[in-house]
Amino acid sequence: MDRFRKILQQYWGYTEFRALQEDIIRQVYEGHDVLALMPTGGGKSVTFQVPALAKDGLCIVVTPLIALMKDQVENLKKRNIKALSIHSGMSPHEIDIAFDNASYGNYKFLYLSPERLSTELFRVRVQKMNVNLLAVDEAHCISQWGYDFRPSYLEVAAAREWLPDVPVLAVTATATPEVAVDIMEKLRFRKPNLMQKSFERKNLIYVVRETEDKKGQLLRVCRNVPGTGIVYVRSRRSAQDIAVSLNANGVTAEFYHAGLSTDERTRRQDNWKQNRTRVVVCTNAFGMGIDKADVRFVAHMDLPDSIEAYFQEAGRGGRDGKTAYAVLFHSSDDRQRTTKRLQTAFPPLETIKAIYQKLYAFYNIPYGGGKGSVHDFELTNFALHSKIYSTIVHSALQCLQREGYLEIIAELDNPTRIIILLTRNELYKVQVENEQFDGFIKQLLRSYTGLFNGYTPIDELFLAHQLRVDAGIVNEYLIKLSRMKVIGYIPKKRTSLLLFCEERLDEKNVYISRKHYGTLKKRCEQRMSAMLHYAESTAKCRSQQLLAYFGETDASRCGRCDVCRERNKHDLSKYEFDRLVEQLKKLIRENTFTEIECIRATTGNPDTAIEVLRWLIDNDQVIHTDENVLQWKGR
Repeated sequence: MDRFRKILQQYWGYTEFRALQEDIIRQVYEGHDVLALMPTGGGKSVTFQVPALAKDGLCIVVTPLIALMKDQVENLKKRNIKALSIHSGMSPHEIDIAFDNASYGNYKFLYLSPERLSTELFRVRVQKMNVNLLAVDEAHCISQWGYDFRPSYLEVAAAREWLPDVPVLAVTATATPEVAVDIMEKLRFRKPNLMQKSFERKNLIYVVRETEDKKGQLLRVCRNVPGTGIVYVRSRRSAQDIAVSLNANGVTAEFYHAGLSTDERTRRQDNWKQNRTRVVVCTNAFGMGIDKADVRFVAHMDLPDSIEAYFQEAGRGGRDGKTAYAVLFHSSDDRQRTTKRLQTAFPPLETIKAIYQKLYAFYNIPYGGGKGSVHDFELTNFALHSKIYSTIVHSALQCLQREGYLEIIAELDNPTRIIILLTRNELYKVQVENEQFDGFIKQLLRSYTGLFNGYTPIDELFLAHQLRVDAGIVNEYLIKLSRMKVIGYIPKKRTSLLLFCEERLDEKNVYISRKHYGTLKKRCEQRMSAMLHYAESTAKCRSQQLLAYFGETDASRCGRCDVCRERNKHDLSKYEFDRLVEQLKKLIRENTFTEIECIRATTGNPDTAIEVLRWLIDNDQVIHTDENVLQWKGR
C-alpha cells in the first residue's frame, strides 16, 4: 500500500480513493498547480488534506464559509490532526496567537477566510511558515463571471508572491468551462491543468413538476418517496409555513433558517440527521457542511437564481449512491418573479452610492478613514435606520462587495472563548490567594485542554452544571478573572460582520463602472434565463441539460427523468427514437415539407415516425409556419 492510501486508511478508515481523487493528489504532491472540478459530495477536501499530510509543513486552506471552516477544523481535530482557523470574527489577540501557533506549533492545516490574505499581519507571518500547499476551496468565487464572485478571493493570487514555490490546488463543484479558464488565469497557474470528474449523477433522478399547487405536489413526493428529504424555499416565512403544512398532513418536518438561535439550529439539524425528523424545510442557509448520505429527495419550491446553485443544492441527495430524486416545482408566475428578482438585484447606481455613504455614516467613520475596520452588522437594523427596503440594501451591498469596497461576512456564531494569560505557577498563586476562584479554575482545567496555548471555546451552561451553580455565576467569574488579567475572555456573540476594505471616499470618487455593472447584470440575467429554460423545457433529458451547461455535451440520456419517461411512453428504444429524431431534423431543415410530406419522406414504419414528429411538435422542437410547413426550432 503506497503512502497516500496509508494516510487515507489511517485517518479516514478507507482503503480506496474515489474516482479522480488519487490522480489529483499525485499531481499536487509532485508540485503541479491543479484545478479540480468535482460534484458536490465528491470528496474534494481529501484531495488537499492527503497530500498535505504526506509532506512536511503546513497547508493553507482558503474558504469563504466560516461555518464550513469550523466544521472541517473540528473534523480534523477528531482525527488527531492539528488544525486551526483564522477569520474576521476573531479578536486581534486571537488572530495573533493563531498565527504564532501556525508558525511554531507543528500544525498541519491553517484555514483562512480570503479577506485575511490582504492584511500586513498575514504577509509578515506567512514568511515564517513552512507552507507545503495552498488550497482554494469554492474556487469559482475568484471569477467575476461566476455566480458567486468575491473580490477578496483575488488576494489569493497576490499571496502566491509570498509563496512562489508552493503549488495551488483550486477545488469547486460548480464551474462552467469559461469560469474554469478564468479561475486558472486569476490564480496564475504556471500552466493550465484542469482535472475534472463528470458531473453526471446516475443515481439522481431529476424531475420538474409544472403546477399551481406546489404544496399539494410536495406532499405527494413525501408520500411516494420513502426516506429523508430537504425542501428549499426562498424565505424564512415560507420555510415555517410549509413545515407546518407538512406536519398537519402527517409528515414530520422542521423549518431551518439563519434567524434561529444556534442551539435551535443544532437541535433541528441533529433531529434530521438522526432521522427523528423526516424533512427539513430550509433557506439556502442549510446544507453547507451537511454530509447526510441517505437523503432520498431534494425539492425546490422556488426557482434558484442559477443552474450552479440548483445543481449544488440538488446534489445533496443520494450521496450514498442509491436512487434519489431532485424535484423542482414550477408555476406559471415563476418567470415574472424571476424578472422582478433581477430588477431588485441591480438597483440604480445612484442608490448604491447613497447606501455606501450611509454605511460609513452609520458607523461614524469620517472621509479617509475606516480601511480594514470590522463592525457587527445587522442588515435589518441598518435598513430601518436608513429607511430603505432591506432587499435593496442587500443588493447594494453585493454590488459594493463585487467592487471591492467592503466585505460582508455571513452571520456566524462565535462561542465564548478564553485563554489563560499566566504561567501554571502564576495561576496556582492566584488560586491560593483567591479561594473563591479555586474550584472554578480547577473545573476549567479539568474540562478543557489547550487553555494556555490559545483561545479555547467553552460552554458556560456545561460549567454551571458541573459546578452546580447558576450560569450567571459562571459569567461573573469569567468577567472578574478577565479584569484581574488572569484570562483573556471573549463572550459569545452571534452576528454578521462588515469589513471596510477601503477608506471612505467622497461622493465624486466612489466609482462603479456602468459598463462593468451592465455586463454583470447581463450575466446574471443569462444565468436566470438558463434556470428558467431548464424549468420550462420538456424536450431534452434533464441530466443532459444540466451536464451541457457545465460543458459535457456528449452525455447520454438518463432514461429516468420526467422528460425521458414521457418519451419512453412511445415504446421506442433510445436508439430508434434518436435515429428518427435525427432523420426528421435533417428532412425539416433541408426541405419545406408539410407534416404529411415529411412522414412520407421518412424510412421505416410511418406510424412510428408520426408519433415521434408529434412529440417534437408538442415539445416545441418543431413548429408550423404561416404557410403550414414544418420548421425546426430545437438544437
